Amino acid sequence: IDGGLITPIIKKAETKGLAQIATESKDLAKRARERKLKPEEFQGGTFSVSNLGMFGIKQFTSIINEPQGCIMSVGAGEQRAVVKDGQIVPATVMTVTLTCDHRVVDGATGARFLQAFKPLIEDPVAMLA
Repeated sequence: IDGGLITPIIKKAETKGLAQIATESKDLAKRARERKLKPEEFQGGTFSVSNLGMFGIKQFTSIINEPQGCIMSVGAGEQRAVVKDGQIVPATVMTVTLTCDHRVVDGATGARFLQAFKPLIEDPVAMLA
């Protein structure tokens, strides 16, 4: 927002489906822009997602918002040539980086998170099941 960064929190996201998370995030973002969030709606988070893809940024690395443990940076998807089954084909590719505070989350744990995230983002319809 103008004047600084505010990171709204979706509480207990692991218990919610994508539709509910999308609805909550739109509401929180709207109220953040209007400066109408309550302190408990932007304090106490553990993990952030930062997306600069909408600005055409392909890759970046975010700095953790203390006291959170991790922040995932999502870049823009773009068409690139990739090799699939020995053939060069077009594919939409995006870069995701994860910054972990090693006092809170071991880097190997962060790597396993990205390993689990990759197939989900490559086949997002699978997350709807």
